Amino acid sequence: MSSQDSSEGQQCPLAVGVETSSQSASDGETDCEVITVTIGATVPTGFENTAAEEVQEKIGADATISKDRGRIYFQITTDKLSQVHNLRSVDNLFVVVEEYDNYQFKDSKEETLEDLQKLASKLPWTNALKVWKLNTSLKKKRGPHRRPQGPKGKGRRGRNFRDRGKANKDVVETDTMETVTVEIEKLQLEPQAPTTGQGGGSPDLENSPLGEQQEVEGQEPGPKVLKFRVTCSRAGDKHSFSSNEAARDFGGAVQDFFQWKADMTKFDIEVLLNIHNVEVVIGIALTEESLHRRNITHFGPTTLRSTLCYGMLRLSKPQASDVILDPMCGTGAIPLEGAIEWQQAFYLAGDNNDMAVSRTVNNICHIQKKRLDKCSTPGLPIDTVQWDLCHLPMRTNSVDIIITDMPFGKRMGSRKKNWDLYPPCLREMARVSRPGSGKAVILTQDKKCFQKAISRMGGLWRKHHTVWVNVGGLHAGVFLLKRTAGIFGQTPEDCLKGKPFLSFTVLL
Repeated sequence: MSSQDSSEGQQCPLAVGVETSSQSASDGETDCEVITVTIGATVPTGFENTAAEEVQEKIGADATISKDRGRIYFQITTDKLSQVHNLRSVDNLFVVVEEYDNYQFKDSKEETLEDLQKLASKLPWTNALKVWKLNTSLKKKRGPHRRPQGPKGKGRRGRNFRDRGKANKDVVETDTMETVTVEIEKLQLEPQAPTTGQGGGSPDLENSPLGEQQEVEGQEPGPKVLKFRVTCSRAGDKHSFSSNEAARDFGGAVQDFFQWKADMTKFDIEVLLNIHNVEVVIGIALTEESLHRRNITHFGPTTLRSTLCYGMLRLSKPQASDVILDPMCGTGAIPLEGAIEWQQAFYLAGDNNDMAVSRTVNNICHIQKKRLDKCSTPGLPIDTVQWDLCHLPMRTNSVDIIITDMPFGKRMGSRKKNWDLYPPCLREMARVSRPGSGKAVILTQDKKCFQKAISRMGGLWRKHHTVWVNVGGLHAGVFLLKRTAGIFGQTPEDCLKGKPFLSFTVLL
């Protein structure tokens, strides 16, 4: 779609919506400009279609899935920006400054990095910065929020991007709470003429909370200088440059163009440079931390992201009055997400580990307290039990949906133990599920053991669909199973009950 301009040698970008109109604000205060922009969102790998469905359902926008797995793009008007933050399937959000579907990288590293430097001053920053400004004001109204903090030790405030050299990638943590206290209207968002001093400011600005210009008696204070950083995400093996080199040179050009201050940890604005083979997307981050950090305060060794839990729940299509069971709940991430989003169903969370049950109870109490503080109904349709997974204290044929994260055999248990655990576990799940209508959504990385166990239970479970996901760098599968109409205890597989679950290799 995009191609190189033969006359000037510049890249031809894809069109980004720039429609504007004047519309009355929802709170009735003042008229505000409504802009149509493209929003990018990172989602759990494998659940891109699920996220696209949610965007269509809740915002009414058609989302496109990026060639780079784990990202979707959709257009919105800025009056719907707050709704975007309420999406349950997305991790991080950013507004697209420009996107190139077929960026023509030069053969040499030096020429490519020089092109990236020139690109910074040619990009249409105006609308993206307006969205960032609006997004920051929305966060201010919502009250306290997290601001990314870097590793302990000497900070990197005020550094020039070109001084980064071959530094390691920045590690960003989110362990402190701050409140937006800047006056948004007084931030320096427009390109500025170069000034003396490194990074476009004087040394006296170095220790200022937001790089404020010095006040001179009798003169109006100037705009506050933004602090920023550039984060580059690169995928592909045909690039002559590294992610750090691209971020360094592109960030240096952005710094020269806007006269912003570079700060790798306490930044106000984060510019994103996403490169996937020949696809290049430049954006501005709208989230300071992943939106999956919303339910859990008491973490276990293998806590699932809330966004991944949402994808698993949506795959099962919960209905009103469904009884939904998580027999290995860990921290309760799955039933908690379900109880918040699908409140017409009832959720049972259980585990054989007393610490896991305690974490689940604490997480439920945390959500209930948050809802009470917001003056909403604090109660959740969820209960917690400690039980033996293979002998559930539940009636036969009493559960509509089972959703659980089974042990991978990595951090919890072992691959050897899984061969003894999976078969009786799946049998017990079949016993409590409703024949003909029951469903199970199982997440596991031990695919070989799971497939073998399911193949031995054809009379009870049928594999309907599989979604391949990335969980902490591990290639795992989310398996949607349908309960057959077979009556538990009367299927051909029941004659195998009690026999060892072994795998034999025949050598010819």
